[in-house]
Amino acid sequence: MSGNLRNLVLWIAIFVAFIFMAKKLTEKDRSIKLDLSAVMEMGREGLAGANEPNRIVAKIEDRGGALRGAFVEPYGDPQGGDVKYKTFQSEYIAVGSMPEYVVNWALKNNIPYKANQSSQLLSSILFSFLFPILLIVVIWVFLMRQFQAGSNKAMSFGKSRAKLVTEGQVKISFEDVAGIDEVKEELNEIIQFLKDPQKFSRLGGKIPKGVLLHGLPGTGKTLLARAVAGEASVPFFSISGSDFVEMFVGVGASRVRDLFEQGKKAKPCLIYIDEIDAVGRHRFAGIGGGHDEREQTLNQLLVELDGFAPNEGVIVMASTNRPDVLDPALLRPGRFDRQIRVDLPDMVGREKILQVHTREIKMADGVSLQQIARGTPSFSGADLANLANEAALLAARKDKNAVEMEDLEEAKDRVLMGPERRSLAMSEKELKNTAYHEAGHALVSKLTPDAEEKVHKVTIIPRGRTLGSTAILPEEDRHSQSRRQLFNALLYLMGGRAAEECKFNTFTTGAANDLHRATDLAHSMVCEFGMSERLGPRTFGSPSAQVFLGRDISRDRDYSEETASLIDTEVRELLSSAYHKALQVLRDNMDPLERISQALLERETLNGDELDVLIRGEELPPFRRGRNGETRAPSATEAASGKEERGKQDRPAAGAVLQPPTTQPS
Repeated sequence: MSGNLRNLVLWIAIFVAFIFMAKKLTEKDRSIKLDLSAVMEMGREGLAGANEPNRIVAKIEDRGGALRGAFVEPYGDPQGGDVKYKTFQSEYIAVGSMPEYVVNWALKNNIPYKANQSSQLLSSILFSFLFPILLIVVIWVFLMRQFQAGSNKAMSFGKSRAKLVTEGQVKISFEDVAGIDEVKEELNEIIQFLKDPQKFSRLGGKIPKGVLLHGLPGTGKTLLARAVAGEASVPFFSISGSDFVEMFVGVGASRVRDLFEQGKKAKPCLIYIDEIDAVGRHRFAGIGGGHDEREQTLNQLLVELDGFAPNEGVIVMASTNRPDVLDPALLRPGRFDRQIRVDLPDMVGREKILQVHTREIKMADGVSLQQIARGTPSFSGADLANLANEAALLAARKDKNAVEMEDLEEAKDRVLMGPERRSLAMSEKELKNTAYHEAGHALVSKLTPDAEEKVHKVTIIPRGRTLGSTAILPEEDRHSQSRRQLFNALLYLMGGRAAEECKFNTFTTGAANDLHRATDLAHSMVCEFGMSERLGPRTFGSPSAQVFLGRDISRDRDYSEETASLIDTEVRELLSSAYHKALQVLRDNMDPLERISQALLERETLNGDELDVLIRGEELPPFRRGRNGETRAPSATEAASGKEERGKQDRPAAGAVLQPPTTQPS
């Protein structure tokens, strides 16, 4: 019998029992209490004209000291068939010959008489008193089971919600994790600690108590934890940091205690806390008063990790994207002995990650995952998994039998810049302005001396929030940049606005994003990287904000007004120098600018090799790629004709230079 059917049967039984008990109680309440003399008087009088025996009392039952029976209502009409009976109760003292007198009276007046046995009396007492109690107990137990059956466990707030993962439940292993070999080695050592502690303790070493994984989102921290759960042959408890804190005071601390009690019973074991910053944030700064429930939970977590009572055999793993907001007491040795940073993968790591995520995808011959890995700097593991999945979906949408290289390239553009918005109606003037804007970015980047970035693709097809984009990718992974490299970045950021001035002698709002990024970069060069000759090798301003307000809200101004004016001058000179140099490069190369712009208007997308051909002044091969497979893509005029111009539409920036984020030296 299924659980639902069993519950239904139980509820029906409870309902019937309630009906039966209510009926009995109702009948008992309707009984009339009469004296014994009144009952005997009714038995002697009889009912004139009745066909039945000459009596008013219809029946009587002697229960040893109490009489129960029924009598005919005196004003009822027995001949009409409407004879109404009413029950009565009467009590007497059961001593001497009193019961015999009652029997003789009943026999003399032809009244049916029944003497109740002691067993029947006992069953009546049991039914009257014990049955309601038993029914209440059954209902209470059933309701308690219903309350505790759900995941919320309404009657057990303080119990931990950690899920116990046993061996064989998780199918992910370290073979499914690629690109972060050093992190895998560290975590594999933790597993070996638990499997064979004597191997490490024989020289006097102690097992680490905690491991903190931190890094950018999507780098694989939770995936590593799942792999550890799949590899470990010890109990693995998994819980989220947000599961500790509730609206009820003291619940979080109680759940922490319960979690570690479970761990101690199952030791050696691993406890994994995902997104620990939800409960481990820096404790209150003391401004504004009040008491935080999160602090109680954090204090209990600190005690359980390394308190007065020993906590051997339990290793805690945790992950977070924001290690900077965690409380210092949580990060000290003895609690989280190892803090492992999970970085973005390098080119070799990206290729291995792509191999993992394409194992179940049918790939066509000639697909180069190494080329895709080279063209995806700053991609995390989650981005690469999304890229592989998008490529498979694109190939399936086109009814292909395998994923081809063009599908992977299109998927990369979708992840970088968003899906194409070909339905966006643009006027011919807007298309032309966007083409020159993007051509300016690409040409300045190509003609910049010592430029280490490579123009990957230029397009005027709207994607995401941009009407066009230029993807500029480095030749190799970089972890630091020189002043020359940063100034080159300023040059090609200014290339779009400079191209608009060269061609149209005016500006548009399309360069807003470029100017914003260039200003931030120039300010960082002056204030953070010490790259100003006039101000010297020092930094200006340091982050300052109370923890409860957030760390990134403001910066201390530890310099004078004169220095602030000098900083503004240096930033302005950097931007002006880059803009005028980009302007000069384009004015000296107007012919390549015209050729690239016209090719963009015709083809909509150009790659790096096609840009080189146009800069040399050579002709491009016939265009064989189109939107729907046609041999020639429509020109800008054809694309704009027949479409309603959306002059009042709130448009995003006309162009954007896409490049990996600059790695700031520590």
